[in-house]
Amino acid sequence: MKPVVLLVGKLPGVVGSIARELEDMPIRWLGAHDHGEVVRQLEAEPGIECVVMGGSLDDTIRGDLVSVIAQIRPDLTIHVKDRASGPAAMTEFVRRIVEAMVLHGRHP
Repeated sequence: MKPVVLLVGKLPGVVGSIARELEDMPIRWLGAHDHGEVVRQLEAEPGIECVVMGGSLDDTIRGDLVSVIAQIRPDLTIHVKDRASGPAAMTEFVRRIVEAMVLHGRHP
């Protein structure tokens, strides 16, 4: 069974695009772009292993999402991308996080 990673981004298309770019990774990708979707994904999928959040979300939204994730799933790590590297760096950021936090030490 593939590990599950929740990608949280400003726009739904961005999340789908990242998942397509990283289809070489043995991961089942879930996406969310607002509070309601994050809550639904966390409640519906107990197998989520970590959350990766994009850098283009407003600080208020990011704070709200970090809070709700921590309340619903205190076992999850939450990785928030910096803004300085821009949206083009999101795919590589996700790859590095998933390789280090989810895939490291796993055996096929």
